[in-house]
Amino acid sequence: MVIIVPIAFSETAVDKVDFFLEQWAREMPDLDVGPMGVIGRLNRCSALMHRRLDATFEKFGLSTWEFDVLASLRRSGAPYQLAPTALFSQLMVTSGTMTHRLQKLEAAGWVKRMPNPDDARSMLVQLSPSGLELVERALLAHVENEKNIMAPLEADAAASLDTQLRRLLAMLEPESVKPAP
Repeated sequence: MVIIVPIAFSETAVDKVDFFLEQWAREMPDLDVGPMGVIGRLNRCSALMHRRLDATFEKFGLSTWEFDVLASLRRSGAPYQLAPTALFSQLMVTSGTMTHRLQKLEAAGWVKRMPNPDDARSMLVQLSPSGLELVERALLAHVENEKNIMAPLEADAAASLDTQLRRLLAMLEPESVKPAP
């Protein structure tokens, strides 16, 4: 187990986004680029975090999208099955993309498709025993990785960041993709 010790952070620390902001300040001093700093940092954080998340999934022979599908089925509860429409709306992909992904996961033996007893015209997607075992192992490593990513932030700073990002997401996310209460 890796233990990450929070590092000291200085409010005067400089990152790549500061470099870009300084360039804009020099080239267009009357332009308010303040929002560019927040959005630039969110984008850089996202890209850098995805690298670390992907590295963990790769240890299990998974891509991010494969983990996302398997994890969606797992968190749905026993018997770990959903209709493809529920899956693609949770994962915000098209039905064609979902069909292709399910074919790959089925070929790997991680999911199986079965008739829907409530609707003879549709199928259900269910985790196979090997898919269930794989996603549970990967999930444990994924959560540990996320803890390590966030460890340098103090608990109150992480909670504050979470609150602010929830607020921003609520403003940006269309009503059609917000989960039902």
